[in-house]
Amino acid sequence: MDEFAAVVKARELARRANPTEIPVRVEAYVEDQKAVLRLQSDMGPDEPGWSFSDGGKHFICVNANDRPERQRFTICHELAHIVLGLKSEHNALPWWSYSKRPPDEILCDVFAAELLLPYRLFKPLADDAAIEMESVEKLAAQFLASVTATGSRFAAVHAEPCAFVLSEQGKVRYASRSNSMKDGYAWITPRIDLPYGSVSERARAGETCDGPEKVDADVWLADWERGGVLLEEVRHFPQWDQTLTLLSFENGEMPPEKREEVREDEEELGLQELDGNLRWPGKKRRR
Repeated sequence: MDEFAAVVKARELARRANPTEIPVRVEAYVEDQKAVLRLQSDMGPDEPGWSFSDGGKHFICVNANDRPERQRFTICHELAHIVLGLKSEHNALPWWSYSKRPPDEILCDVFAAELLLPYRLFKPLADDAAIEMESVEKLAAQFLASVTATGSRFAAVHAEPCAFVLSEQGKVRYASRSNSMKDGYAWITPRIDLPYGSVSERARAGETCDGPEKVDADVWLADWERGGVLLEEVRHFPQWDQTLTLLSFENGEMPPEKREEVREDEEELGLQELDGNLRWPGKKRRR
């Protein structure tokens, strides 16, 4: 299964549940699956929850000691395991870590973000918001979701070219890009070190970085030859060694593609009026 298939499944569930309020009522998703939700107060701080099946019925257990936004994400993440039929691999790492995170767990995170921030309700608000970390944080509070999940969705649905990057231990773990960035082949390479000269690299090193700063687009974008300047805004969390990066183009548009070099023959002859006579290059140019 790939990310696109997970998103389609999540949107199908969201359509059936048809949330109309913000924040969405996640219990409606649970009811759609005829699952049983249990809040447990005897779970440790690194145990957000799990799900299991018994007698043909699904059960979702969630840590009652977690913050509400964390509980909501856990519920939707466990629903992903149920709907997508993906085996849980929670024991590999702490819940907050993306270092060597199994691909199926990342797919479940994508599914959960789709449910918490459903396209129909979230996109209009995202498109109306400035591409700034403050916008992401306000939407996260409004939808009762984490900044990480909201930033990922924000970039994925926004009309303007932008990207949201999650890095951990100084390496890029996940990047969400708007459709316009994808269509423009603006690629951010996964698993690379934070780019040298980026604001994110400086923030992780302990430097105070207030507000967006300008960086050359090719600092972040792989094999990028179209020039342009990115605005880079960062939040770094030393307790987890995680860095959240929001990228957008300075003027809201990607630079145009460079035209291919004109062929030598055309350059020498120039563009001549069509008069019905075929003109051949000199013998030295003939092939």
